Amino acid sequence: MILETVLPSGVAFFLGFSGLTVGFIRWLGFLSSPLSAIFVWLTLSVALTILIRPFTRKYLKGERSFKFADEDYEAIDQIVDVVEPVNDTDNSGRIRFQGISWQARTIDGTIEAGTKARISYRENTTWIVEKADPNSESSFITDRELTK
Repeated sequence: MILETVLPSGVAFFLGFSGLTVGFIRWLGFLSSPLSAIFVWLTLSVALTILIRPFTRKYLKGERSFKFADEDYEAIDQIVDVVEPVNDTDNSGRIRFQGISWQARTIDGTIEAGTKARISYRENTTWIVEKADPNSESSFITDRELTK
């Protein structure tokens, strides 16, 4: 039952409680054979786990947290460095995003290496980028600032 403080699931508590109950019943003298004590413990453990555990989980809820885990959504509008020239004809261009070099393509025109680009969306493993507006660059966290 002490294990329940480390691994909270309810099952360890019910197994321990069943053991204490069977021990008390044996102490009273109602269960004399070890085989009947094992049978009663097993039956009581299964019954408590199946019948009472849903109620305890409903009223004694544990901690839960939720985080939106869509990396593409979080990447939209991020300013990145262009590592290799990005064009609109193929996926040969590369950007550096979150410390990793990724394939990139632009919708129109070409973005030269060494300049900044803004992520628009992703197609499979290729980021679709557009040329970053130098005036709005300060409002976004750049990849270089993330690695500091």
